[in-house]
Amino acid sequence: MAALAVLRSSAPARLLSGSFYIHKGGLASWQHYQSRRAFSNEKILVELDESTGVAVMKMKNPPVNSLSLDVLTEFSISLEKLEIDRGCRGVILTSAFPKVFSAGLDITEMCGKSAEHYAAFWRAVQEMWLKLYGSNMVTIAAINGSSPAGGCLMALCCDYRIMADDPKFGIGLNETQLGIVAPFWFKETMVNTIGNRATEQSLQLGQMYPAPDALKIGLVDKLVPEDKVQSTAAAAMSQWFAVPAHARQLTKSIMRKPTIDNLVKHREADINNFVSFITKDSIQKSLQVYMDRLKKKK
Repeated sequence: MAALAVLRSSAPARLLSGSFYIHKGGLASWQHYQSRRAFSNEKILVELDESTGVAVMKMKNPPVNSLSLDVLTEFSISLEKLEIDRGCRGVILTSAFPKVFSAGLDITEMCGKSAEHYAAFWRAVQEMWLKLYGSNMVTIAAINGSSPAGGCLMALCCDYRIMADDPKFGIGLNETQLGIVAPFWFKETMVNTIGNRATEQSLQLGQMYPAPDALKIGLVDKLVPEDKVQSTAAAAMSQWFAVPAHARQLTKSIMRKPTIDNLVKHREADINNFVSFITKDSIQKSLQVYMDRLKKKK
């Protein structure tokens, strides 16, 4: 579990900050909620059911849960709180909005900013991945809508993925469509899920897979009606909880440690490479064109 130890030792002190509250109300309400603890940042909603040991994390950054620096920071803080909470055994990651899981990394964080900002942003992306991919907890993605790029990466980090059965919803690492190259740890995460050949084709073409196709290639594990995604994820937890925790955690660490160690070892170089790439005039122009196109659609 050395990789997990590295992640925890690097966690900032402020991860331990924040407040917990219990919903108030009448006796019935109290009885319903007394086993639940909720804590929320502005853009990440978290509720832990102590009777089951399952927490639900909902992204709430309108309109499409873009992963801004603030969102990534709040996500890592919230996940670390759950990681150190002995009452939490599993996390369901989902969206507070219908039709979208997460639209991925916030383009505005990568356009027209300083090199220092780009470095801080990319470090936050790395931190999110390290904490989610290296989590000791059972992690299930309840994908209730489309999930391109960084949203797909978050889902791939989870142990199990349940997606809404709607061909209008797509998922994939489509960075090349924006003129961006997915870094090695994005690639390795996908390879570990669907294999080398499928990943090579997916990344080169920047493919977005409709839900049925995502199931066929193994990007997701199960399709259910949109209104059943979260309840199915909750039911799936029981299967994962049935396995002795220490055996499951050690197995997960054995499988994922080489990938995690690779980023930890090359973390600063990866940040430098990102900053060098994103500050190129051609890349900035490409991102600006994409942002202008989005504005015209609104």
